[in-house]
Amino acid sequence: MILHPKPHALTAFNRSKSSFRHLISVSNPLMAPPVAETLAKDADDSLCADALPDEQRVSDPAAEPILAVSASPRREVSGGESRIERAWAHWRKLGRPKLIVAPMVDSSELPFRMLCRKYGATAAYTPMLHARIFSENEKYRSQEFTTCKEDRPLFVQFCANDPDILLEAAKRVEPYCDYVDINLGCPQRIAKRGNYGAFLMDNLPVVKSLVEKLANSLEVPVSCKIRVFPKLEDTIKYARMLEDAGCALLAVHGRTRDQKDQRKVRADWKIIKAVREAVNIPVLANGNVRHMEDVCSCLEETGVEGVLSAETLLENPAVFAGYRTEEWAKDEDRTREAKLDQGDLLSEYLKLCEKYPVPWRMIRAHVHKLLGDWFSIHPEVREELNSQRILTFEFLYGLVDRLRELGIRIPLHLKEENTPVTPTSERSDE
Repeated sequence: MILHPKPHALTAFNRSKSSFRHLISVSNPLMAPPVAETLAKDADDSLCADALPDEQRVSDPAAEPILAVSASPRREVSGGESRIERAWAHWRKLGRPKLIVAPMVDSSELPFRMLCRKYGATAAYTPMLHARIFSENEKYRSQEFTTCKEDRPLFVQFCANDPDILLEAAKRVEPYCDYVDINLGCPQRIAKRGNYGAFLMDNLPVVKSLVEKLANSLEVPVSCKIRVFPKLEDTIKYARMLEDAGCALLAVHGRTRDQKDQRKVRADWKIIKAVREAVNIPVLANGNVRHMEDVCSCLEETGVEGVLSAETLLENPAVFAGYRTEEWAKDEDRTREAKLDQGDLLSEYLKLCEKYPVPWRMIRAHVHKLLGDWFSIHPEVREELNSQRILTFEFLYGLVDRLRELGIRIPLHLKEENTPVTPTSERSDE
């Protein structure tokens, strides 16, 4: 059983095969031992540790494993104030985390979450998990959901359109998380085909039934992540319906279902603020976070409890520690080059993958994201990566070394010490 974590120093871990299997059972709480030893037919779908000799595996911790709107008046919520009070009590117990890793398919897996936590993230979501497949397929569960004692607070996110199937999946992860989250915001075509995510905005009775089922059946609170409707009033009604159904925390992406290109369409923080003012539960904001100044601005302008970041973290997992990529530093006069760069972050990520095995496809995607700017200078190195059907840690560490030998280093940047950027927005619960 994985309990709420207590920070502690890392200690040496037995490198034997039996110890490694113990690690697998900790980081994959739902995995039976036979599944841990099963290789996928596709090399990128196999766990990154499957082919590693025991002596090459990294030591592990001994721990167990924009509209002009006026403020909406507060209103009575069906079910009484006790449910709202419980929602806030739970959030306060978690420390009211403000810097949060957003759910990202195949990208917010355990090693990446742990890297982001090292660099300032105070909570994180798992990748979106398909509730039906999760309930039916043991191999899917064992590879797609991994966690450890230090991986808290944690939101486990599911997509679903059937309340009973969603509940079955949620029950399996309930002991290992702080919220079970329902994905109501995915705008991609696969969500349309599967009738989940943001496309359930066309069938609100189904959405309500999903939330009610979990809220009435789980010990942990239910959270929801949504996109906004084109009309503000529809978004407010939607948020209030979710609250009435039992949602204890709401994350709002300030774009509509059709606004998929974040570089062309800015998220609307004013709509997020209106939602925060219209409901009684904690609200989080998603959208427009490029660096810590954006985090602080969002907290101040919206009054939300916390801010989610997705795409920015993929290129710069240290964004919550104040680092910014060259793209967001070139127009800022008061920054300096940092010692840390994306090659360093990739090496740290790879070490975490050796500690907490995940499918190679996830690792491959992170390599492309973290070294994208470097590959643009030396595309032949990217082609070498793409030509590798079977990846190894030795190859990937060597890839970083080769780029450095070619004279490539694109540093991250920090604000000058006399202009610190820290999240300061603290809102009362009233």
